[in-house]
Amino acid sequence: MHAIRLHAFGPAENLTHEEVEDPVPAPGQVRITVAAAGVHLLDTALREGVRGPLPELPALPTVPGREVAGTVDALGDGVDPSWLGKRVVAHLGFAPGGYAELAVTDAARLHEIPENLDPAQAVAMIGTGRTAMGIVQFADDLGPGSVAVVLAAAGGIGTLLVQYARNAGAGVVGLAGGPRKTARVQANGVDLAVDYTEPGWPDKVRAFLGGRPATLVFDGVGGDTAREAVALLGPGGRHLVFGWSAEGIRDGGPYLVDGVSEQVLGPAMFARAGGPDPLRTLELRALTEAAAGRLVPAVERFPLAEAAAAHRALESRRTTGKVVLEP
Repeated sequence: MHAIRLHAFGPAENLTHEEVEDPVPAPGQVRITVAAAGVHLLDTALREGVRGPLPELPALPTVPGREVAGTVDALGDGVDPSWLGKRVVAHLGFAPGGYAELAVTDAARLHEIPENLDPAQAVAMIGTGRTAMGIVQFADDLGPGSVAVVLAAAGGIGTLLVQYARNAGAGVVGLAGGPRKTARVQANGVDLAVDYTEPGWPDKVRAFLGGRPATLVFDGVGGDTAREAVALLGPGGRHLVFGWSAEGIRDGGPYLVDGVSEQVLGPAMFARAGGPDPLRTLELRALTEAAAGRLVPAVERFPLAEAAAAHRALESRRTTGKVVLEP
């Protein structure tokens, strides 16, 4: 099979398209003919040798990628034979191996892909979608009369948060960088799409709201944009923090305000999700919302062989939606 391999930590150019041996499923595992593999910002940090929230860096050489969708083509011992030939999606957890034509994973991680989703959309929901479902658990004050401000609203998570807030009946202001992304945000159904790279953008939001304060800020960006967005909140307003891409995974941290900001990733999110496997609970919710048409992921597709280009585009914030590689 062909796969993307990393032999040395460093720039995107270190990702090479190579022919490697086909993986063989171990007991309890399946092998998937990959139709789509998710690319995450964390992948770019791991490529450079920064482990971020993971317990350790992968051993080299490695095939990056932790989200795949496709068709089960081989079974390990002990796996239910009904999985063979099914369209499935899985998050591989801490194990790499997704940027490839074939990938193996535990059968317990599998979800059957709903009929109305293609593999790329399913990949978007299994990773980005599950995170969005975890975030909105903290947004129980959304509804008619409330106003949500969504940072990075053209991104994979931001696109879904806009849709969720809109479905809840809230007013939605979506922030994005540049006219192309702002147009995508407007088309996603926001009440106001704003280019945060333009000077004085908060005044544009205030004028649109007519003096009404924002209720909630969804923030995966941090930095100056978060600082200005939080200033739009009224008394009792909340700032939900799930990332700080403006600062980078390697250094810095989120912008936080005492009594206003709440970091929603990690144990608090898992506790709210409940069940014996909270991540799987959130994955099921995400796929269910997509199957029902209530959430529609945005996807930007690259050929598998162009993984380096996908990494560069993601790092430079030129992408919209979830970045996916297709063999």
